[in-house]
Parts: sequence; structure tokens; C-alpha cells
Amino acid sequence: MFHKKTIRDIDLKNRTVLLRTDYNVPVEKGKITDDYRITQSLETIHYLLSQNCKIIICSHLGRPEGKPDPDLSLFPVAKKLNEILNRQVDFVLDCVGDQASKAAANLKPGQLLLLENLRFHPEEEENDDNFAASLASYAQVFVQDAFGVVHRAHASTVAITHHLPSVSGLLLEREVDTITDAISHPKRPLIAVIGGAKIADKIAVLKRFINTADGLAIGGAMANTFLKADGVEIGNSLYDEHDLPLAREILNLAKDEAKKRHFIFSLPFDGVVASAVDPTKPTRIVDWSAHAIADIESYPKRPPRESGHVHENEKILDIGPFSGAFIAGLTQLANTVIWNGTMGVTETEGLLGSIGPYSHGTDLLIQGLTGEMGHKPYTIIGGGDTVGYIESRKLVKMFDLVSTGGGASLDLMSGHTLPGVEALLNK
Repeated sequence: MFHKKTIRDIDLKNRTVLLRTDYNVPVEKGKITDDYRITQSLETIHYLLSQNCKIIICSHLGRPEGKPDPDLSLFPVAKKLNEILNRQVDFVLDCVGDQASKAAANLKPGQLLLLENLRFHPEEEENDDNFAASLASYAQVFVQDAFGVVHRAHASTVAITHHLPSVSGLLLEREVDTITDAISHPKRPLIAVIGGAKIADKIAVLKRFINTADGLAIGGAMANTFLKADGVEIGNSLYDEHDLPLAREILNLAKDEAKKRHFIFSLPFDGVVASAVDPTKPTRIVDWSAHAIADIESYPKRPPRESGHVHENEKILDIGPFSGAFIAGLTQLANTVIWNGTMGVTETEGLLGSIGPYSHGTDLLIQGLTGEMGHKPYTIIGGGDTVGYIESRKLVKMFDLVSTGGGASLDLMSGHTLPGVEALLNK
């Protein structure tokens, strides 16, 4: 149960609200190519409008490194909000200073104002109190609804709460509640599928899933480091040498856990390889399963077969069909699945609009999660690359929760506190 006050817990009628959203959306040539994070904020905005609030919205976009960058302006977001809400959304070219202050003062009940990118000022990421005080001067109440940044101690997540009564929006409440409940009280069996590149970024969540989940499957570039640590030849594949000790630590933890209880830990058995990340290059499937982590007790036993090898000039770019089928099969045994990180290089598109050559493992997983194989588990999806791929395939509505926060969802799953949530008023 969410333990912080939300917009439903305080009187907001006719009040001026500073609303922190996460409008870090993809923009190409001034056009928003995916408005998922914008649409997810609408429930909170509509509630504030129903209370006749004056709404001042602040957000960041990209990484402008503390200085203005026209390519990272939030002006396209103001245009998109205006279109979606079918009402005027004013925009101001800065988030602090006289221009912003005057625009905020001129707002009337039921009107909206979007401030320019917070990260055009270095003080935002420095959690600067004076910068936060300037933002706070526009409003009477602060509403935090940017789940994607609450794991950061920034001016618009922590310092701002020193100056205004601060409560949660409905998106933040829903994401924290859903993820916390799935980790703490899952409907079992609980299966976690983790991809991505660096083990160090996910070491805490990997350890937690080894202790709490019924199964853990690894894919993506991260799997290369595990395979390398376990003695599998991975050719010229991307891996992180500094993470090899962490990979061996995780492998040993998984082996120990499998001896204590029925726990499935799965590394890829096979992979799709090519000489370069290029859809015009031929691919082949390599099966190294005769070797891979054969001593983990719950690893599926299969007849011995000749082990294949990744050549020195080849890269592993996706999990292979056997690995994909195995992970998809795990989802059919699960009642709850938490997925973070794609299984291959899904950002590479195929020729003539086809599915990318390194997306088939991820697509097999999706088939298992969306009910195409018969059983549809309760599924939570996080991670920027994963969410981006799901959005590009227009499959968001097929899942129970597609999180708007990558790092925040990982921190929450790992059991870490989120500074931007802890700073809000308690119920």
C-alpha cells in the first residue's frame, strides 16, 4: 500500500499546483515520435483540472548538461499536450526568472503552463535549494508524478519538497504500488527476465531475484559477460571485462540457490551471430549448450550434443531459437513475470520493414507474455530499450504495467528507497 499522500488526500480546489512530470520523450526534427509518457500523465492532469487548479508543469528532456539546447526544448511537448487535451497549454522559454514568474502569475483556474527544460540549468541536477525555491514560488502545492526520476535527488524531486506541501500524482502512486506488490507479494510462480548491457547496473536486482523469484532468465549483451565468465567462447561479442567477477558471483549465488530449492537460472544456450551489427550481413545460429552452466542443478537436462563455437570475428547479437523458446516456455509456467531488458539488438531494423534480424528472441518472449502460446501471465515491463521496443510494436496495451521509469523501477525492485518518493508527505 502506497504510504505517501496523493492528490486525492488533500484539498486542491482552486489551488495553484506545480506538477513534476517525466516528459523525456523521443523528438525528431521537432516532432514527438512516441507520446507514451505524455499520455500516462493525463490521469493526474485531468484530476487537477477537475479541481479547477492552475497547473504549472515542469519536466526535463534529454541530457543538455546544464545549458540551453534548442534540440531538447519542451516546446514540442506543449504542442502535443495542447493537441491531446484539446485546450490551450502555454509555454515559457525558461523555467525560472521573470518571464516564467510572470507567466505563472497570469494563469487562471483551469489553465496550464509548461516550463522550459529544467536541465537547462545545472542547479536542477545539483539539487540546489535556491533553484527549487524559485520553482516553488509559482505555486501552493507540489505534485510529484515523474516516476522516471524519483530515484534521483534533484531539485525537482527532493529540494522542492522543502518549500511546498508535496504529494504524489496518480501515475507515481500506481507504478510504486504495482511494482512493490509484485516483488513483495507476487502471485507465484514469479519469473524474472533480465537483459540489457551492464551487470553492474543490475547487480542488486539480480541478487534480489535469485533470493525471491522462482526463476531468472538472462539475455541481451549482459548474457555475453556471464557466458564469458563461465568459459563459453563469445568471439568478438560485446561484454564488460570489469563485470566478470560480478558475473561469477551471480553464477555462484544462483548455483547455491538451486541446491536449496526449486529455482531455475537460465543463461542462453544458443545465439544468433554475425560479423557486424548490419542487417545486410548473414547470420547463423550457434549452439554452445553442451557447455553452458551445465552444473546448475535445475538447468534443463538434455541429450549431449556437439557444442558450437562463435568465431573470433563474430558477435552474439540475439539469443537463439532454443533459448527464446525456453524462456517463453518459462512464462507459460509463471503467474507473474517481471521483464527488464531486451534479449538482443532490437534497435536494428530489418530490411524492407521486416522485423530486425536480432529481435526474434525478444519476439518469442513477447509471444509468451501476451497469451499467444495459451497462458497470459501478469506482466510488468521496465527499462528504456524494452519499453521503446514495445511501444514501436504498438503492444503497450497487451501488458499489465509498462513502466515509465527504467532506473527507478530497477531501484524499486532492488529494495532501494526512492529519494523523490521519501520526500513526499506521509499519509
